[in-house]
Amino acid sequence: MTRIAFILLCHKDPGAVIRQARGLAASGDAVVVHMDARASRTDWLRLRGGLSGHPGIALVERRQRCGWGEWSLVAATLSALRLALARFGDATHFYLLSGDCMAIKSAVHAHEKLAADPADRIESVDFFDGGWIKTGMHEERLTRWHFLNERDRKGLFYASLAAQRRLGIARALPADIRPMIGSQWWCLRRATVEAVLAFLDARPDVRRLFRWSWIPDETMFQTLVRHLVPREEIRSCSPTFLTFTDYGMPASFHDDHYDLLLGQDALFARKISPGAARLRARLGDLWASDRRDFPAGGDGRRLHGFLTGRGRVGLRFAPRAWEVGSSLGAGRVLLVVISHKRHVAKRLVGAIKHHTGMLGIDYLFDEEDTALPAMGGLERGLGKRSRHRRAMLRLLYELHGVDRMIICIDPARIDLIRDVMGDRAEVRLLEIDTPLDDAYLREHAIRSDLAGRSEAGLDLLMPPLRQQMQAETRELREARFANHYTLAQEAGAEENDRALRRFLGVEPELARSIGETPHLFDD
Repeated sequence: MTRIAFILLCHKDPGAVIRQARGLAASGDAVVVHMDARASRTDWLRLRGGLSGHPGIALVERRQRCGWGEWSLVAATLSALRLALARFGDATHFYLLSGDCMAIKSAVHAHEKLAADPADRIESVDFFDGGWIKTGMHEERLTRWHFLNERDRKGLFYASLAAQRRLGIARALPADIRPMIGSQWWCLRRATVEAVLAFLDARPDVRRLFRWSWIPDETMFQTLVRHLVPREEIRSCSPTFLTFTDYGMPASFHDDHYDLLLGQDALFARKISPGAARLRARLGDLWASDRRDFPAGGDGRRLHGFLTGRGRVGLRFAPRAWEVGSSLGAGRVLLVVISHKRHVAKRLVGAIKHHTGMLGIDYLFDEEDTALPAMGGLERGLGKRSRHRRAMLRLLYELHGVDRMIICIDPARIDLIRDVMGDRAEVRLLEIDTPLDDAYLREHAIRSDLAGRSEAGLDLLMPPLRQQMQAETRELREARFANHYTLAQEAGAEENDRALRRFLGVEPELARSIGETPHLFDD
Protein backbone atom coordinates (compact mmCIF):
# COMPACT_ATOMS: atom_id res chain seq x y z
CA MET A 1 0.00 0.00 0.00
CA THR A 2 1.31 3.44 -0.95
CA ARG A 3 1.75 6.02 1.77
CA ILE A 4 3.47 9.32 1.06
CA ALA A 5 5.50 11.22 3.62
CA PHE A 6 5.46 14.83 2.48
CA ILE A 7 8.53 16.90 3.35
CA LEU A 8 7.10 20.39 3.63
CA LEU A 9 9.55 23.33 3.64
CA CYS A 10 7.96 26.64 4.62
CA HIS A 11 9.02 30.04 5.87
CA LYS A 12 5.85 32.10 6.38
CA ASP A 13 2.05 32.12 6.74
CA PRO A 14 1.59 29.46 9.45
CA GLY A 15 -2.18 29.46 8.96
CA ALA A 16 -1.86 28.39 5.34
CA VAL A 17 0.77 25.77 6.25
CA ILE A 18 -1.52 24.32 8.93
CA ARG A 19 -4.35 23.97 6.41
CA GLN A 20 -1.97 22.50 3.84
CA ALA A 21 -0.48 19.92 6.22
CA ARG A 22 -3.84 18.86 7.64
CA GLY A 23 -5.31 18.56 4.16
CA LEU A 24 -2.48 16.30 2.99
CA ALA A 25 -2.61 14.17 6.13
CA ALA A 26 -6.38 13.75 5.86
CA SER A 27 -5.81 11.34 2.96
CA GLY A 28 -3.91 8.98 5.27
CA ASP A 29 -0.50 10.29 4.26
CA ALA A 30 2.15 11.73 6.58
CA VAL A 31 3.63 15.22 6.71
CA VAL A 32 6.92 16.48 8.18
CA VAL A 33 7.11 20.27 8.39
CA HIS A 34 10.28 22.35 8.55
CA MET A 35 9.72 26.04 9.21
CA ASP A 36 12.58 28.39 8.45
CA ALA A 37 14.31 29.52 11.67
CA ARG A 38 14.16 33.05 10.26
CA ALA A 39 10.40 33.03 10.88
CA SER A 40 9.18 34.88 13.95
CA ARG A 41 8.66 33.08 17.23
CA THR A 42 4.98 34.00 17.02
CA ASP A 43 4.62 32.19 13.70
CA TRP A 44 6.52 29.16 15.01
CA LEU A 45 4.37 28.88 18.12
CA ARG A 46 1.22 29.24 16.05
CA LEU A 47 2.39 26.45 13.73
CA ARG A 48 3.22 24.15 16.63
CA GLY A 49 -0.12 24.80 18.28
CA GLY A 50 -2.06 24.22 15.08
CA LEU A 51 -0.38 20.89 14.28
CA SER A 52 0.29 19.43 17.72
CA GLY A 53 -1.34 16.12 18.55
CA HIS A 54 -1.93 15.06 14.93
CA PRO A 55 -0.63 11.49 14.51
CA GLY A 56 0.22 11.95 10.86
CA ILE A 57 2.15 15.22 11.21
CA ALA A 58 5.59 15.88 12.71
CA LEU A 59 7.62 19.08 13.09
CA VAL A 60 11.38 19.44 12.81
CA GLU A 61 12.34 21.06 16.10
CA ARG A 62 15.98 21.88 15.30
CA ARG A 63 15.36 24.25 12.45
CA GLN A 64 17.71 25.76 9.88
CA ARG A 65 18.05 29.44 8.99
CA CYS A 66 17.40 28.97 5.30
CA GLY A 67 18.88 31.12 2.55
CA TRP A 68 18.27 30.82 -1.17
CA GLY A 69 21.07 28.92 -2.90
CA GLU A 70 22.60 27.76 0.38
CA TRP A 71 23.32 24.35 1.91
CA SER A 72 20.79 25.27 4.63
CA LEU A 73 17.93 24.24 2.32
CA VAL A 74 19.50 20.81 1.85
CA ALA A 75 20.23 20.53 5.58
CA ALA A 76 16.57 21.29 6.35
CA THR A 77 15.49 18.62 3.87
CA LEU A 78 17.87 16.05 5.36
CA SER A 79 16.63 16.72 8.89
CA ALA A 80 13.03 16.33 7.76
CA LEU A 81 13.83 13.09 5.90
CA ARG A 82 15.52 11.54 8.94
CA LEU A 83 12.54 12.47 11.10
CA ALA A 84 10.11 11.05 8.54
CA LEU A 85 12.01 7.76 8.34
CA ALA A 86 11.98 7.41 12.11
CA ARG A 87 8.40 8.53 12.72
CA PHE A 88 6.56 6.97 9.78
CA GLY A 89 7.85 3.45 9.27
CA ASP A 90 5.14 2.57 6.74
CA ALA A 91 5.86 5.51 4.40
CA THR A 92 6.76 4.20 0.95
CA HIS A 93 7.49 7.50 -0.80
CA PHE A 94 8.94 10.84 0.28
CA TYR A 95 7.70 13.90 -1.61
CA LEU A 96 9.43 17.29 -1.24
CA LEU A 97 7.08 20.29 -1.28
CA SER A 98 7.11 23.98 -0.42
CA GLY A 99 4.43 26.00 1.29
CA ASP A 100 3.45 27.37 -2.13
CA CYS A 101 2.71 23.92 -3.60
CA MET A 102 -0.71 22.32 -3.92
CA ALA A 103 -1.98 19.06 -5.38
CA ILE A 104 -3.41 19.14 -8.90
CA LYS A 105 -4.62 15.55 -8.75
CA SER A 106 -6.58 13.54 -6.19
CA ALA A 107 -4.83 11.51 -3.49
CA VAL A 108 -6.36 8.35 -4.95
CA HIS A 109 -4.87 9.11 -8.36
CA ALA A 110 -1.46 9.98 -6.86
CA HIS A 111 -1.30 6.75 -4.85
CA GLU A 112 -2.32 4.62 -7.81
CA LYS A 113 0.19 6.28 -10.13
CA LEU A 114 3.08 5.82 -7.71
CA ALA A 115 2.13 2.19 -7.06
CA ALA A 116 1.80 1.38 -10.75
CA ASP A 117 5.29 2.63 -11.60
CA PRO A 118 7.86 1.79 -8.90
CA ALA A 119 10.48 4.44 -9.68
CA ASP A 120 12.04 7.63 -8.35
CA ARG A 121 10.70 10.84 -9.84
CA ILE A 122 13.48 13.41 -9.92
CA GLU A 123 14.73 15.57 -12.75
CA SER A 124 18.35 14.55 -13.23
CA VAL A 125 20.36 15.66 -16.26
CA ASP A 126 24.09 15.88 -16.80
CA PHE A 127 25.53 18.89 -15.02
CA PHE A 128 28.06 19.71 -17.74
CA ASP A 129 26.35 18.61 -20.95
CA GLY A 130 22.63 18.67 -20.15
CA GLY A 131 22.05 22.35 -20.99
CA TRP A 132 19.98 22.82 -17.83
CA ILE A 133 21.79 25.99 -16.69
CA LYS A 134 20.91 28.84 -19.06
CA THR A 135 22.69 31.82 -17.46
CA GLY A 136 25.18 32.61 -14.71
CA MET A 137 27.78 30.34 -13.19
CA HIS A 138 28.12 26.80 -14.46
CA GLU A 139 30.94 24.51 -13.31
CA GLU A 140 31.98 27.10 -10.73
CA ARG A 141 28.89 26.22 -8.74
CA LEU A 142 30.82 23.10 -7.71
CA THR A 143 34.50 23.87 -8.29
CA ARG A 144 34.71 27.08 -6.19
CA TRP A 145 34.21 27.51 -2.46
CA HIS A 146 30.97 29.34 -1.64
CA PHE A 147 30.98 30.59 1.94
CA LEU A 148 28.64 33.57 1.42
CA ASN A 149 25.09 34.05 0.21
CA GLU A 150 24.91 35.83 -3.13
CA ARG A 151 21.62 37.51 -2.31
CA ASP A 152 22.58 38.71 1.16
CA ARG A 153 26.16 39.76 0.43
CA LYS A 154 26.40 40.18 -3.31
CA GLY A 155 29.58 42.27 -3.31
CA LEU A 156 31.53 39.92 -1.04
CA PHE A 157 30.18 36.89 -2.87
CA TYR A 158 31.58 37.99 -6.22
CA ALA A 159 34.76 39.37 -4.66
CA SER A 160 35.42 35.92 -3.18
CA LEU A 161 34.73 34.29 -6.53
CA ALA A 162 37.07 36.71 -8.33
CA ALA A 163 39.82 36.08 -5.77
CA GLN A 164 39.57 32.31 -6.25
CA ARG A 165 39.80 32.73 -10.01
CA ARG A 166 42.81 35.01 -9.67
CA LEU A 167 44.61 32.65 -7.29
CA GLY A 168 43.67 29.53 -9.23
CA ILE A 169 41.77 27.98 -6.33
CA ALA A 170 39.55 25.17 -7.60
CA ARG A 171 38.07 22.10 -5.95
CA ALA A 172 38.52 18.66 -7.45
CA LEU A 173 35.36 16.61 -7.88
CA PRO A 174 35.31 13.03 -6.53
CA ALA A 175 36.48 10.73 -9.31
CA ASP A 176 33.54 8.31 -8.97
CA ILE A 177 30.82 10.95 -8.96
CA ARG A 178 29.23 12.36 -12.12
CA PRO A 179 27.41 15.60 -11.16
CA MET A 180 23.80 15.92 -12.21
CA ILE A 181 21.33 18.81 -11.96
CA GLY A 182 17.57 19.35 -12.02
CA SER A 183 14.52 20.70 -10.24
CA GLN A 184 14.64 20.74 -6.46
CA TRP A 185 11.15 19.18 -6.20
CA TRP A 186 11.08 15.38 -6.29
CA CYS A 187 9.42 12.19 -5.02
CA LEU A 188 11.74 9.36 -3.93
CA ARG A 189 11.08 5.82 -2.73
CA ARG A 190 11.96 4.83 0.82
CA ALA A 191 14.89 2.62 -0.18
CA THR A 192 16.35 5.47 -2.23
CA VAL A 193 16.13 7.93 0.65
CA GLU A 194 17.78 5.44 2.99
CA ALA A 195 20.56 4.81 0.45
CA VAL A 196 21.21 8.55 -0.03
CA LEU A 197 21.45 9.20 3.72
CA ALA A 198 23.73 6.21 4.26
CA PHE A 199 25.96 7.31 1.39
CA LEU A 200 26.31 10.81 2.82
CA ASP A 201 27.23 9.36 6.21
CA ALA A 202 29.88 7.14 4.63
CA ARG A 203 31.30 9.76 2.22
CA PRO A 204 32.20 13.00 4.03
CA ASP A 205 34.07 14.13 0.88
CA VAL A 206 30.83 14.11 -1.11
CA ARG A 207 28.93 15.85 1.66
CA ARG A 208 31.68 18.48 1.82
CA LEU A 209 31.51 18.96 -1.95
CA PHE A 210 27.86 19.95 -1.82
CA ARG A 211 28.13 21.67 1.58
CA TRP A 212 30.24 24.46 0.04
CA SER A 213 28.69 24.53 -3.43
CA TRP A 214 26.23 27.06 -4.82
CA ILE A 215 22.53 26.05 -5.07
CA PRO A 216 23.12 22.45 -3.88
CA ASP A 217 19.37 21.73 -3.70
CA GLU A 218 19.50 21.49 -7.52
CA THR A 219 22.49 19.14 -7.60
CA MET A 220 22.98 16.93 -4.53
CA PHE A 221 19.92 14.67 -4.59
CA GLN A 222 19.95 14.71 -8.38
CA THR A 223 23.57 13.47 -8.40
CA LEU A 224 23.27 10.87 -5.66
CA VAL A 225 20.04 9.31 -6.90
CA ARG A 226 21.59 8.84 -10.33
CA HIS A 227 24.72 7.41 -8.69
CA LEU A 228 22.87 4.94 -6.45
CA VAL A 229 19.78 3.91 -8.43
CA PRO A 230 19.64 2.00 -11.73
CA ARG A 231 18.77 4.26 -14.65
CA GLU A 232 15.63 2.27 -15.51
CA GLU A 233 14.21 3.05 -12.05
CA ILE A 234 14.48 6.83 -12.47
CA ARG A 235 11.91 9.04 -14.17
CA SER A 236 13.93 12.14 -14.98
CA CYS A 237 11.17 14.66 -14.52
CA SER A 238 9.82 16.53 -11.54
CA PRO A 239 6.41 15.37 -10.27
CA THR A 240 5.69 19.03 -9.48
CA PHE A 241 4.66 21.35 -12.31
CA LEU A 242 6.17 24.81 -12.35
CA THR A 243 7.01 27.40 -14.95
CA PHE A 244 8.87 30.69 -15.04
CA THR A 245 8.14 34.30 -15.92
CA ASP A 246 9.99 36.40 -18.49
CA TYR A 247 12.25 37.51 -15.64
CA GLY A 248 13.35 34.00 -14.63
CA MET A 249 11.20 33.88 -11.50
CA PRO A 250 8.71 31.09 -10.70
CA ALA A 251 5.32 32.03 -12.10
CA SER A 252 2.33 32.16 -9.75
CA PHE A 253 -0.96 30.48 -10.60
CA HIS A 254 -4.29 32.20 -10.06
CA ASP A 255 -7.97 31.31 -9.79
CA ASP A 256 -8.42 31.00 -13.55
CA HIS A 257 -5.58 28.50 -14.00
CA TYR A 258 -7.52 25.54 -12.60
CA ASP A 259 -8.13 23.78 -15.93
CA LEU A 260 -4.56 24.37 -17.08
CA LEU A 261 -3.13 22.81 -13.91
CA LEU A 262 -5.35 19.74 -13.99
CA GLY A 263 -4.18 18.95 -17.51
CA GLN A 264 -0.49 18.71 -16.59
CA ASP A 265 1.33 15.41 -16.20
CA ALA A 266 2.23 16.13 -12.58
CA LEU A 267 0.83 15.53 -9.11
CA PHE A 268 1.45 18.98 -7.60
CA ALA A 269 2.05 22.52 -8.85
CA ARG A 270 4.13 25.43 -7.62
CA LYS A 271 3.54 28.33 -6.95
CA ILE A 272 -0.10 28.86 -6.05
CA SER A 273 -0.69 32.55 -5.42
CA PRO A 274 -1.54 33.41 -1.78
CA GLY A 275 -4.42 35.51 -3.10
CA ALA A 276 -5.92 32.70 -5.19
CA ALA A 277 -8.41 31.70 -2.49
CA ARG A 278 -10.84 30.04 -4.90
CA LEU A 279 -8.10 28.03 -6.62
CA ARG A 280 -6.72 26.89 -3.27
CA ALA A 281 -10.16 25.78 -2.13
CA ARG A 282 -10.84 23.87 -5.36
CA LEU A 283 -7.46 22.13 -5.29
CA GLY A 284 -7.93 21.20 -1.64
CA ASP A 285 -11.27 19.62 -2.46
CA LEU A 286 -9.72 17.87 -5.46
CA TRP A 287 -7.04 16.14 -3.33
CA ALA A 288 -9.72 14.81 -1.00
CA SER A 289 -11.93 13.56 -3.85
CA ASP A 290 -12.04 10.15 -5.55
CA ARG A 291 -11.50 11.60 -9.01
CA ARG A 292 -9.41 9.52 -11.40
CA ASP A 293 -10.22 10.99 -14.82
CA PHE A 294 -7.86 13.87 -15.60
CA PRO A 295 -7.43 15.62 -18.96
CA ALA A 296 -4.16 15.70 -20.86
CA GLY A 297 -3.29 19.36 -21.29
CA GLY A 298 0.00 19.11 -23.14
CA ASP A 299 2.92 21.44 -22.55
CA GLY A 300 1.72 23.68 -19.75
CA ARG A 301 4.87 25.80 -19.75
CA ARG A 302 4.46 26.71 -23.40
CA LEU A 303 0.72 27.35 -23.05
CA HIS A 304 1.16 29.47 -19.92
CA GLY A 305 3.99 31.47 -21.49
CA PHE A 306 2.09 32.09 -24.72
CA LEU A 307 -1.14 33.28 -23.15
CA THR A 308 0.24 35.34 -20.29
CA GLY A 309 2.85 36.82 -22.61
CA ARG A 310 0.05 38.46 -24.56
CA GLY A 311 -0.79 40.61 -21.52
CA ARG A 312 -4.41 39.53 -21.50
CA VAL A 313 -6.62 40.92 -18.76
CA GLY A 314 -9.27 38.65 -17.29
CA LEU A 315 -10.69 35.93 -19.52
CA ARG A 316 -9.03 32.60 -18.81
CA PHE A 317 -5.73 33.81 -17.40
CA ALA A 318 -5.10 36.23 -14.56
CA PRO A 319 -3.72 39.73 -15.21
CA ARG A 320 -0.06 40.53 -14.98
CA ALA A 321 1.10 42.37 -11.89
CA TRP A 322 1.13 45.78 -13.56
CA GLU A 323 -2.44 45.28 -14.82
CA VAL A 324 -3.88 44.70 -11.35
CA GLY A 325 -6.15 47.60 -10.46
CA SER A 326 -5.34 49.22 -13.80
CA SER A 327 -8.41 51.42 -14.05
CA LEU A 328 -7.63 54.92 -15.20
CA GLY A 329 -9.31 55.99 -11.99
CA ALA A 330 -12.73 57.29 -11.04
CA GLY A 331 -12.89 61.06 -11.32
CA ARG A 332 -10.45 61.26 -14.22
CA VAL A 333 -11.39 62.38 -17.74
CA LEU A 334 -9.96 60.87 -20.93
CA LEU A 335 -10.70 62.69 -24.18
CA VAL A 336 -10.09 60.59 -27.30
CA VAL A 337 -9.75 62.11 -30.77
CA ILE A 338 -10.32 59.53 -33.51
CA SER A 339 -9.25 60.19 -37.08
CA HIS A 340 -7.81 58.42 -40.10
CA LYS A 341 -6.16 61.68 -41.07
CA ARG A 342 -3.61 61.82 -38.31
CA HIS A 343 -2.26 65.25 -39.26
CA VAL A 344 -5.74 66.72 -38.76
CA ALA A 345 -6.11 65.11 -35.33
CA LYS A 346 -2.65 66.32 -34.28
CA ARG A 347 -3.44 69.84 -35.48
CA LEU A 348 -6.67 69.85 -33.44
CA VAL A 349 -5.00 68.47 -30.30
CA GLY A 350 -2.26 71.09 -30.67
CA ALA A 351 -4.90 73.82 -30.73
CA ILE A 352 -6.65 72.35 -27.66
CA LYS A 353 -3.36 72.25 -25.76
CA HIS A 354 -2.63 75.84 -26.76
CA HIS A 355 -6.01 77.18 -25.65
CA THR A 356 -6.57 75.07 -22.51
CA GLY A 357 -3.14 73.93 -21.29
CA MET A 358 -4.48 70.36 -21.15
CA LEU A 359 -2.07 67.42 -21.37
CA GLY A 360 -2.25 66.08 -24.92
CA ILE A 361 -0.46 63.10 -26.48
CA ASP A 362 -0.65 62.10 -30.11
CA TYR A 363 -0.98 58.55 -31.47
CA LEU A 364 0.88 56.80 -28.63
CA PHE A 365 -0.65 53.40 -29.51
CA ASP A 366 -0.12 53.80 -33.25
CA GLU A 367 3.21 55.60 -33.73
CA GLU A 368 6.51 54.33 -32.34
CA ASP A 369 8.13 57.78 -32.11
CA THR A 370 5.44 59.47 -30.01
CA ALA A 371 7.18 61.58 -27.36
CA LEU A 372 6.70 59.96 -23.94
CA PRO A 373 8.41 60.30 -20.54
CA ALA A 374 10.46 57.47 -19.02
CA MET A 375 7.99 54.93 -17.62
CA GLY A 376 10.17 52.05 -16.48
CA GLY A 377 10.33 50.56 -19.95
CA LEU A 378 6.57 50.43 -20.43
CA GLU A 379 6.87 53.14 -23.07
CA ARG A 380 9.23 51.09 -25.26
CA GLY A 381 7.52 49.56 -28.25
CA LEU A 382 3.97 49.68 -29.55
CA GLY A 383 3.36 46.07 -28.58
CA LYS A 384 4.07 46.68 -24.90
CA ARG A 385 2.08 49.93 -24.84
CA SER A 386 -0.94 48.24 -26.37
CA ARG A 387 -0.82 45.16 -24.13
CA HIS A 388 -0.78 47.34 -21.02
CA ARG A 389 -2.77 50.29 -22.27
CA ARG A 390 -4.72 51.13 -19.13
CA ALA A 391 -1.56 50.91 -17.04
CA MET A 392 0.13 53.12 -19.63
CA LEU A 393 -2.57 55.79 -19.43
CA ARG A 394 -2.81 55.61 -15.64
CA LEU A 395 0.93 56.20 -15.32
CA LEU A 396 0.72 59.22 -17.64
CA TYR A 397 -1.91 60.78 -15.39
CA GLU A 398 0.25 60.13 -12.34
CA LEU A 399 3.55 61.27 -13.86
CA HIS A 400 2.05 64.58 -15.01
CA GLY A 401 -0.12 65.05 -11.91
CA VAL A 402 -3.32 65.72 -13.91
CA ASP A 403 -6.87 64.36 -14.01
CA ARG A 404 -7.65 65.34 -17.64
CA MET A 405 -5.85 64.18 -20.75
CA ILE A 406 -6.47 64.09 -24.49
CA ILE A 407 -5.05 61.45 -26.83
CA CYS A 408 -5.34 60.47 -30.50
CA ILE A 409 -6.33 56.97 -31.67
CA ASP A 410 -6.65 55.51 -35.15
CA PRO A 411 -10.19 54.21 -35.95
CA ALA A 412 -8.65 50.81 -36.65
CA ARG A 413 -8.02 50.44 -32.90
CA ILE A 414 -11.64 49.69 -32.04
CA ASP A 415 -10.41 47.15 -29.47
CA LEU A 416 -8.60 49.88 -27.57
CA ILE A 417 -11.57 52.22 -27.82
CA ARG A 418 -13.88 49.56 -26.40
CA ASP A 419 -11.41 48.94 -23.59
CA VAL A 420 -11.15 52.54 -22.42
CA MET A 421 -14.89 53.08 -22.82
CA GLY A 422 -15.43 50.34 -20.24
CA ASP A 423 -13.30 52.11 -17.64
CA ARG A 424 -14.51 53.83 -14.47
CA ALA A 425 -13.06 57.12 -15.70
CA GLU A 426 -15.19 59.50 -17.78
CA VAL A 427 -14.31 58.91 -21.43
CA ARG A 428 -15.47 61.07 -24.34
CA LEU A 429 -14.90 60.46 -28.04
CA LEU A 430 -14.51 62.98 -30.84
CA GLU A 431 -14.58 61.48 -34.32
CA ILE A 432 -13.12 63.68 -37.06
CA ASP A 433 -15.08 63.04 -40.26
CA THR A 434 -13.13 64.01 -43.37
CA PRO A 435 -13.37 62.88 -47.01
CA LEU A 436 -10.93 60.12 -47.96
CA ASP A 437 -9.92 61.14 -51.49
CA ASP A 438 -7.44 59.28 -53.67
CA ALA A 439 -4.64 61.77 -53.05
CA TYR A 440 -4.81 61.21 -49.29
CA LEU A 441 -5.10 57.42 -49.65
CA ARG A 442 -2.01 57.36 -51.87
CA GLU A 443 0.05 59.35 -49.39
CA HIS A 444 -1.21 57.19 -46.54
CA ALA A 445 -0.20 54.00 -48.37
CA ILE A 446 3.29 55.36 -49.01
CA ARG A 447 3.77 56.61 -45.42
CA SER A 448 2.58 53.28 -44.03
CA ASP A 449 4.82 51.21 -46.33
CA LEU A 450 1.75 49.46 -47.69
CA ALA A 451 2.96 49.89 -51.25
CA GLY A 452 5.85 51.32 -53.19
CA ARG A 453 5.54 54.47 -55.24
CA SER A 454 4.70 52.69 -58.50
CA GLU A 455 1.41 53.87 -59.93
CA ALA A 456 0.31 50.32 -60.75
CA GLY A 457 0.80 49.15 -57.19
CA LEU A 458 -0.97 52.17 -55.75
CA ASP A 459 -3.90 51.81 -58.14
CA LEU A 460 -4.42 48.20 -57.03
CA LEU A 461 -4.34 49.26 -53.38
CA MET A 462 -6.84 52.13 -53.52
CA PRO A 463 -10.16 50.19 -53.52
CA PRO A 464 -9.40 47.78 -50.67
CA LEU A 465 -7.77 50.56 -48.60
CA ARG A 466 -10.83 52.78 -48.97
CA GLN A 467 -13.12 49.85 -48.10
CA GLN A 468 -11.09 49.07 -45.01
CA MET A 469 -11.23 52.65 -43.71
CA GLN A 470 -14.94 52.92 -44.44
CA ALA A 471 -15.55 49.64 -42.57
CA GLU A 472 -13.58 50.93 -39.57
CA THR A 473 -15.65 54.11 -39.49
CA ARG A 474 -18.87 52.13 -39.81
CA GLU A 475 -17.90 49.79 -36.95
CA LEU A 476 -17.09 52.78 -34.74
CA ARG A 477 -20.48 54.38 -35.35
CA GLU A 478 -22.45 51.15 -35.02
CA ALA A 479 -20.88 50.59 -31.59
CA ARG A 480 -23.04 53.53 -30.37
CA PHE A 481 -20.62 54.56 -27.63
CA ALA A 482 -21.84 57.09 -25.08
CA ASN A 483 -20.35 60.58 -25.30
CA HIS A 484 -19.47 60.09 -28.97
CA TYR A 485 -19.30 63.42 -30.82
CA THR A 486 -18.41 64.21 -34.43
CA LEU A 487 -16.40 67.05 -35.92
CA ALA A 488 -17.10 67.03 -39.66
CA GLN A 489 -15.20 68.91 -42.36
CA GLU A 490 -18.39 69.43 -44.34
CA ALA A 491 -20.52 70.51 -41.35
CA GLY A 492 -21.27 74.11 -40.46
CA ALA A 493 -19.24 76.09 -37.90
CA GLU A 494 -22.12 76.16 -35.40
CA GLU A 495 -22.52 72.36 -35.47
CA ASN A 496 -18.78 71.79 -35.02
CA ASP A 497 -18.58 74.36 -32.20
CA ARG A 498 -21.36 72.51 -30.39
CA ALA A 499 -19.52 69.18 -30.75
CA LEU A 500 -16.28 70.70 -29.43
CA ARG A 501 -18.08 72.36 -26.53
CA ARG A 502 -19.64 69.08 -25.40
CA PHE A 503 -16.51 67.04 -26.02
CA LEU A 504 -14.21 69.41 -24.11
CA GLY A 505 -16.69 70.72 -21.55
CA VAL A 506 -15.69 74.34 -22.25
CA GLU A 507 -17.47 77.64 -22.81
CA PRO A 508 -18.87 78.40 -26.30
CA GLU A 509 -16.31 81.16 -26.96
CA LEU A 510 -13.38 78.80 -26.26
CA ALA A 511 -14.90 76.04 -28.40
CA ARG A 512 -15.34 78.57 -31.24
CA SER A 513 -11.71 79.69 -31.00
CA ILE A 514 -10.49 76.09 -31.23
CA GLY A 515 -12.86 75.36 -34.13
CA GLU A 516 -11.49 78.37 -36.05
CA THR A 517 -7.92 76.95 -35.99
CA PRO A 518 -6.41 77.97 -39.37
CA HIS A 519 -6.15 75.18 -41.96
CA LEU A 520 -7.58 72.64 -39.49
CA PHE A 521 -8.80 70.23 -42.17
CA ASP A 522 -6.14 70.91 -44.80
CA ASP A 523 -4.15 68.01 -46.22
